[in-house]
Amino acid sequence: MDVARVMESLAEQGVTVLLKVDAERMRDAANPWTFVASGAPLRDDLLVRTDAVSLEACLEACLPKLRELGLVIPD
Repeated sequence: MDVARVMESLAEQGVTVLLKVDAERMRDAANPWTFVASGAPLRDDLLVRTDAVSLEACLEACLPKLRELGLVIPD
């Protein structure tokens, strides 16, 4: 999966995406990666968010939710 292409596609649809990796949580082995998506296409100011062990795990958790909400996400 081309993560940059996915992020660009979401931005083109009006979604703001925040990806974060936290050094302190990494040291504590406590899901250091965070993915948050928000913006106009998400109804009622909904946030799609997860904390996970890796960027890939974040995407596996959040991209299906975003697709269910009607967003088009490239493979």
